[in-house]
Amino acid sequence: MRLRGVITWEVAAVLSLIAVAVLGLALLLPRELLTLVLAVGAMAVVYFSGAVYLLGRPAWIPARFDRLPVALGVGFPLVVVGVVGYYYRALLTPVAVVFALGLLFVFLYYWLVVPLALFQKIRHASETPTPDEWPPLTVLVPAYNEQHYVGDCVRSVQESDYPGALSVVVVDDGSTDGTFAEAASAADDRTRVVHTGNGGKHAALNLGLSYVETELVVSVDADSTIHPEALTELARDFERHEAVGAIAGNVKVVNRGSLVTDLQALEYVVGINTFRRAFDLFGAVTVVPGSLGAFRRDVLEAVQGYSADTVTEDFDLTIAILKQGYAIHASEATVYTEAPDTWRDLYAQRRRWFQGNLQTVVKHRDVFADSRYGLLHRVAFPYVFLSMSALPLLGVLVLALIVASLFVGGTGVLLQLAGFFVLLQILLSALAVLIEGEDLRLVLLAPLSLFGYKQFQDAVLLRSLGALRPGRQNEWLKPTRVKQRATEGPAGAAEAAVSEADKYGDEVTADAGREERC
Repeated sequence: MRLRGVITWEVAAVLSLIAVAVLGLALLLPRELLTLVLAVGAMAVVYFSGAVYLLGRPAWIPARFDRLPVALGVGFPLVVVGVVGYYYRALLTPVAVVFALGLLFVFLYYWLVVPLALFQKIRHASETPTPDEWPPLTVLVPAYNEQHYVGDCVRSVQESDYPGALSVVVVDDGSTDGTFAEAASAADDRTRVVHTGNGGKHAALNLGLSYVETELVVSVDADSTIHPEALTELARDFERHEAVGAIAGNVKVVNRGSLVTDLQALEYVVGINTFRRAFDLFGAVTVVPGSLGAFRRDVLEAVQGYSADTVTEDFDLTIAILKQGYAIHASEATVYTEAPDTWRDLYAQRRRWFQGNLQTVVKHRDVFADSRYGLLHRVAFPYVFLSMSALPLLGVLVLALIVASLFVGGTGVLLQLAGFFVLLQILLSALAVLIEGEDLRLVLLAPLSLFGYKQFQDAVLLRSLGALRPGRQNEWLKPTRVKQRATEGPAGAAEAAVSEADKYGDEVTADAGREERC
């Protein structure tokens, strides 16, 4: 009964959102511009829903259209915008143009996704399969300089309520602090701690895979802790989806209480988990997060494990699995992670994320032109492309227009339009928070997520474009940890760490490789 009431409230919120949006459009836009925005939105709905519908009916697609780049399907509405915009150019002031483009991308980016996320939650709540026999699991924990964290991570796995057989493999990737000793002290008879030379997170994970004997593998970042029911929920998801190759966990920010961390908590809810729910419906989740992800071992072997090509090995691996034709779904399995608590550390984290995302899109650019990749080609990658290109550019354009309006007038109209966008953002954030069962107080930060935080993200993304320069060495920018900030490693820490590894007698030597970090 409680779930039914929540779902009713969420459905009412969706209807309210649509009503407010339509009312705002009708009041603020000229009739011609309103017609244009609604027409483009309708074309977007037709394109994406048609792509999903036709995916299972390849015989219905004419052969001559089968290899057309997806950019044609996504770009056609924008061409219509240009043609109609030229026809009505006398009515389209710069403010109106920016407003129309903003609504278009808000429509594409949220209005299609949030209702899908709601439907996914309703469907997921109605399905609670229980395996006839709980499969054995192996949890991999790669760690580099995670003293004060890795012990809590290992204990959270050991204290899981998973009813099946459970093994844990911790790979210390050449840490120069007390990571190995802390992991070893937390180990029980189900846990193996391995020390190796620093080779990067991908190398640590691949080494860990060599110790795996189970069919299901779960990866957990050493700075994260899992919910006691997380492993059980992941096993249920493999039972729920037959053709699944991987399952993405649900990431929540644990260190809240400051503006920086609370904005990230809201971002995880609205900008990450909501999209993961939506793409779960199609089995096309684009990122299995390193903080919590589950895989079939044979699938990892089919894609040759983790790659060193990018600094976001989780995104790269996910796309490689999708390209092999496996489905990837989202899970309610929860992991708690520490978010950067300073703007400097947030910049370092997001610059690495954006660099890796750009590298991954370039590496797998063949997806855009090859319809054999199904929904990855028709739906998932177009959304990734929009989030990495059109939305940041639109953010820069809006900011430039605001600055220009301060000098040439028209500030009043611009403030009215900004108010409408803020209202939309608040409604969207409230709905996403309800879907996730999160703290409604996060919605108070919705205006800042639109004006301020978004511009920060756009600036970091533009700064990250340098990662695409040919021959550029991958750079791992690691934020500082809250618990580690009060202590500094003494001289000779590296030698001390190796001595600890020798004392416990479970050392595996490996080439140091590149200077990447977990």
